[in-house]
Amino acid sequence: MSNALRLVAPEDVPFVYSEREFDFPAAAVFRAHVDPELFRQWIGPRELTTRIDEFDCRPGGAYRFVQEGRDGREHAFRGVFHTVRENRFVLQTFEYEGYPDVVTLEFGTFEDLPDGRSKLTGRSVYPSVEARERYLADGRKPA
Repeated sequence: MSNALRLVAPEDVPFVYSEREFDFPAAAVFRAHVDPELFRQWIGPRELTTRIDEFDCRPGGAYRFVQEGRDGREHAFRGVFHTVRENRFVLQTFEYEGYPDVVTLEFGTFEDLPDGRSKLTGRSVYPSVEARERYLADGRKPA
């Protein structure tokens, strides 16, 4: 993928804003986020394998996936879908089971662009700036 992910983490607020453009229409990008088999294929990092334990993408539905490294170490993630508007919007919680009691609220907006392209804009709300910084230190670097 040549379209880089842009992350912005404003100082002193527990938010992260993200944006990425895709060379596919919004409906295809949305599907990759809500279809468990497609999600499993693209969620990174690439050196990890992903197993889907649960993935019910509808309001009130839950998800859980586990990623495993070559060293056998597992990382489990889970959450609940609150709002799902086909091809347009997803609101969900996100929790890394390795950080108990740190649940983020994540918004994703899917927008069509000219020439069959799209943009995904996201916002993550953390319970504290410290929690956000811990997540960022583990691999997500803001712009």
